[in-house]
Amino acid sequence: FQKAESDLDYIQHRVEFEIMKSLPDDAAAEENPVALLKELPVLKSRYKSLCMQMEKISMEQKESMESIRAALEKTMKIVQALQQRAELE
Repeated sequence: FQKAESDLDYIQHRVEFEIMKSLPDDAAAEENPVALLKELPVLKSRYKSLCMQMEKISMEQKESMESIRAALEKTMKIVQALQQRAELE
């Protein structure tokens, strides 16, 4: 994620530079892509937040799967014990 963030920073600065070179001086704010690029830090922050949330979700999913596997294994052992007991009777 750090590399992606670094790449985004580089791209942002490069695009700003290229736009400033080609943009007329009297461009309206709505038409100014640099103004839009100024919103990139907010987007990057949101991206970072989403990445952290995804990591947390992934960890919780892994824990849930381990718990489910353990419960299933325990249930299977109980069923096998019951089957063996039923065969003996």
